[in-house]
Amino acid sequence: MKKRFQDLTSLDFYTNKKQVKWIVVAASLFIGAGSIWYTNSLVEELRERERRQIELLSSALEYAATTMENLTFINQEIIQQNYSIPIIMVDDTENPIEFRNIPFKNNASAEDSVETLKKELAEMRAEYEPILLPEADIQIFYRNSELLINLKYYPYVQLGVILIFGVLAYALFNQSKIAEQNRVWAGLTKETAHQLGTPIASLMAWIDYLRNSPVWDENKEIITEMDKDVVKLRMVTERFSSIGSKPVIQSGNVFETIEDTINYLRPRISTKVEMNIYADAKDLDAMMNKPLFEWVIENICKNAVDAMKGKGKIDIEILQDSDKFVIIDITDTGKGMEKRMYRRVFNPGFSTRQRGWGLGLTLAKRIVEGYHGGKIFVKHSEVGKGTTFRILLHGSHEGASQFITEGILEY
Repeated sequence: MKKRFQDLTSLDFYTNKKQVKWIVVAASLFIGAGSIWYTNSLVEELRERERRQIELLSSALEYAATTMENLTFINQEIIQQNYSIPIIMVDDTENPIEFRNIPFKNNASAEDSVETLKKELAEMRAEYEPILLPEADIQIFYRNSELLINLKYYPYVQLGVILIFGVLAYALFNQSKIAEQNRVWAGLTKETAHQLGTPIASLMAWIDYLRNSPVWDENKEIITEMDKDVVKLRMVTERFSSIGSKPVIQSGNVFETIEDTINYLRPRISTKVEMNIYADAKDLDAMMNKPLFEWVIENICKNAVDAMKGKGKIDIEILQDSDKFVIIDITDTGKGMEKRMYRRVFNPGFSTRQRGWGLGLTLAKRIVEGYHGGKIFVKHSEVGKGTTFRILLHGSHEGASQFITEGILEY
C-alpha cells in the first residue's frame, strides 16, 4: 500500500502532461454534460408545470362559460395571479380580449401595443398550439416564461464563464511558472559560470607554465590539445554567462560559425560519423550570438551522433530563404522518430538515452526562439531513416533587431 502511494505521489505530470490534459478535458466534458443534463431536466419539469397551469386556466374558463358563471372571479384569482407565463386570450376573430405578462415598451402608443400583441401571437403560435374553448369562442395562446428561457441557457453561460476564468487562471499560472523557471535558469547559469571561472584560470596558468618548461618539446601536441580544451571551457563559461543575462545579438557569418563548430567536433566524436556542410553561399549573414548559436549546432549534432550510435552521416545545409531569413537544415541518418514526438523532443527531461538529461534540445529551443527570435522545429523524420531539424534565423537586414525584440518570427 505504501509503495502504491509513493508511485502515485511520484507521478511525473510534466512528462505525461498530454495525458493529464486529456484527463482534465474528459472530466470537464463529463461535468459540463452532467450540468446541462440536470438543468434540462429542471427545464422540462418547469415546462410541464407551466403547461398544467395553462390547462387549469382553460378548464376554469370553459367551466365558467358552460355554467354561465361570472368570469370576474376567474379573472382575478387565476389569470391575474399568473406572474410569469405570457398568455393572450383572443376571440373567434383573433382579437385580443385579455393578456398577461406581455413585455410592452415604456410609454408605448396604442398602435405600438397592437403590434407588440401581434408579434407575441405569432411567436406563441410557432411555439405551442393554442388551447381552444369552443363553448366560449376563446383561444388561449401562451409561451415559455422568461425564467424558463433563462434557465435553459444558464448552464451554457455558466460553463462559458468557468471556461474563461479557467483560461485566464491557466495563462496567469503559466506565465508565473515561466517567470520562475527563467529566474532559476538565469541564477543557475550565472552561478555555474562563476564556479567555472576559478579552475579555468588555474588551468590557463598551468598551461602557460608547461609551455615555458623543459617538457614543452616532448609534449607539445598534448599541451596544445589541452589548451584547446581550456579554450572550449572558457567558451562554455561564456555561454552560461550569456544564458544568465541578455546576450548581444549581432550580424555573423553563418557558414563560418557552423564550420568552426564542426571542426571542433570532428576529432571528438566517432570517426565513423561523416559530417558535411553545404551552403548557397559562404557569405550568408544572420543575426546571432556566436557562442550561443555554436552551442545549438553542437547540441543537435551530438544528439544526432547518439541517434546514429556513432555511425552514419550528418548533412548541414545553409539556405537563404529571402532577404529576411536564413535557413539551416541539419539532417542525420539516425533512428528517426514518429510524428507525435516532433514537439516532445524539445520538452525538458525528454531523452531516449538511459543516462541523458534531456536538456540539449530544450536549451537549443530556448536559445534560438528566446534569444534570437527565430524558430527551431523537426522538419521531417522517418523511423529507421533519420531526422531533419530546421532552424530559422533573421538575416542581417535593416530592422532585423526589431523583429528579434518583438518575439519569435512567423513562418
